[in-house]
Formats: sequence, structure tokens, C-alpha cells
Amino acid sequence: EVQLVESGGGSVQPGGSLRLSCAASGFSFRIFAMSWVRQAPGKGLEWIATVNNGGFSTTYADSVKGRFTISRDNAKNTLYLQMNSLKPEDTAVYYCQMLDRRGQGTQVTVSS
Repeated sequence: EVQLVESGGGSVQPGGSLRLSCAASGFSFRIFAMSWVRQAPGKGLEWIATVNNGGFSTTYADSVKGRFTISRDNAKNTLYLQMNSLKPEDTAVYYCQMLDRRGQGTQVTVSS
């Protein structure tokens, strides 16, 4: 059974940083590209970043480019999202995603 478990969310002031993690199990993590998506209150899902299976190719949404970094550790079956220079508009539930599967999400709140 595919399992994706996100962690690392929390409340932070504008300009702060957080690092999200996603522990994956139940599938061959190293052969799949992985993504982070988010859902802000009252809005639909927004794709924000993807890393290829080897971890050496990444793509980002314009809204997070230069502030967020996606990475993975295939030895630990874990996906990461380093978020810097956070803004109030980054407030959302963040999910890791493999194909059409997502975890339960982790809440990120950016507020002064």
C-alpha cells in the first residue's frame, strides 16, 4: 500500500523558513518523480515543485522559484521541501504527491 506521510509544517512569521519532509513507503520510491502541491484556504490544488527520480532535475512554479528547494534522499525514501523567505500567501496545506497519490498533508501558516 502506498503511504506518503508529510511532516514539518507549523506557524512562522513572514520571512521565516520551514523544512517539510515526506516519508514514502509501499512503492519503489527511487523510480518515481515526486512533487509537492499545496492548497490554500478556499482555493484549489496548486503544483509547486517536482524532482525527477534521480534527484538531479527540478522544476518550480513561478510563485516559489528562488525561495523553495525540492530534494530527495532515495536511501531514506524521503522527499523534502526547504521553504525560505516565506510569505503570508504561502499559507496552505502542503502535500507530497506521487502520480495521483497524496498524503494527508501538513499545515503551513505564515503570519505576523
